[in-house]
Amino acid sequence: MFALTATAAATTAVHAAASSAPKMDPLHHFQVIKIIPISLFGIDLSISNSVLWMWIAMALAFFCFRFALRQPSIVPGRAQSLAEAGFQFIDDIVNETIGHDGKQFFPYIFTLFFTILFCNLTGLIPGSFTATSQIIVTGTFAMGVFIFSTLLGFYRHGAHFLHFFVPSGLPIALLPLMVPIEIISYLARPVSLSVRLFANMTAGHTLLAVLFFFTATLPWFGAWLPFGFTVIFTGVEIFIGLIQAYIFTILTCVYINDALHMH
Repeated sequence: MFALTATAAATTAVHAAASSAPKMDPLHHFQVIKIIPISLFGIDLSISNSVLWMWIAMALAFFCFRFALRQPSIVPGRAQSLAEAGFQFIDDIVNETIGHDGKQFFPYIFTLFFTILFCNLTGLIPGSFTATSQIIVTGTFAMGVFIFSTLLGFYRHGAHFLHFFVPSGLPIALLPLMVPIEIISYLARPVSLSVRLFANMTAGHTLLAVLFFFTATLPWFGAWLPFGFTVIFTGVEIFIGLIQAYIFTILTCVYINDALHMH
């Protein structure tokens, strides 16, 4: 009886110790937490960690360019050269993808690129939050691009924009088959645009969270390997953040070009 009691007590102690130990949850980094609850006429306008870090990302982008161009000169310094390279990079994308008509959309595309880029990169700061790891955020960006390009198409071409869903040279007999496919493909644009950015940010930051966990919990002689991978994958995540901002931006230019030129 004493042995059974001791065994039961030991089992209870083990379970208690296990429950009190820190649990591995790689997704805690993506949990939206309300910082300042705000409700107006039944609408939740609370300031969450996602909103806060999006503000921080936009503020960093603004002040980086403000600092770089605070005293512009004919012979630019390093900061001004970097800022001008950013302007030139977006300008080249607009010119190559849209053409001369794209100049009027440069401010929108420039702002979109650097907002997404800084949201991606600020998420790598320990203790921060990656706003672009939330499908509602990337979905809002994508729907904004989709609605804007669609309205632009109808504004520029009127009802003739519907011919965009009829491939040129298509036999009349294939119209009932191809037109629905073209419409579905068009409606899938915001889905693919938002899911691509969301999935890449979530997957990469989850991997980093797991590596950080192993680095923090393993003994010193076993922590060097995950720590090395953490450093490597941090560099990879910076590259992925740049690439995903670039892909989102160039697809935005493609959609605007389709709306303007219907091809």
